[in-house]
Amino acid sequence: MEFSAYYQYFKSIAELPLSAQKAPYDQPDYLDYVQLNWSRMNRWLKNGQLSAELVKRVETLHSAQNWLVITEPWCGDAAHSVPFIELLSEVNPLITVRYELRDSEPFSINQYLSGGSKSIPKLVVRDAEGKDLFAWGPRPVPCQKIYTELLAKNADFNETKIALQKWYNADKGQTLQEELLALFAQV
Repeated sequence: MEFSAYYQYFKSIAELPLSAQKAPYDQPDYLDYVQLNWSRMNRWLKNGQLSAELVKRVETLHSAQNWLVITEPWCGDAAHSVPFIELLSEVNPLITVRYELRDSEPFSINQYLSGGSKSIPKLVVRDAEGKDLFAWGPRPVPCQKIYTELLAKNADFNETKIALQKWYNADKGQTLQEELLALFAQV
């Protein structure tokens, strides 16, 4: 699906009352988190700033690229990363982006596991012939380090989500962009 379809899908979940939701969004905590993610994603779409260096790099792409973004509305990391990926894709008309839900067919995530896990979001950048140029995700390296440390100490979900949220708010998408710039420099 295109971003507009993903956006509408996400919006429909965020705006439906709990009584009208399907699993997993029929759980109050789950729906509350999706609504937070909706707000976060929209904030970054409105206020996210792309780095001039990354924009210049993507503007100078001279051959078509197909980007695959694997995500879900329930994913907190996606709420902070997907907006920057979408904004970046708009910089060059040679880029086409397709969004897939991790938990629905065609289950492309199975080809892009992170340490055996179906962690999202995932960005897969391919050339015009469909050859993978690189894959990024599920979160920037320093954020992943925080997550791994919290996981190792058996931190609860609430502590983990607060720590990651603080990191994303302070970073403002800059580390994601630095990592993408480094990956684009390699292709």
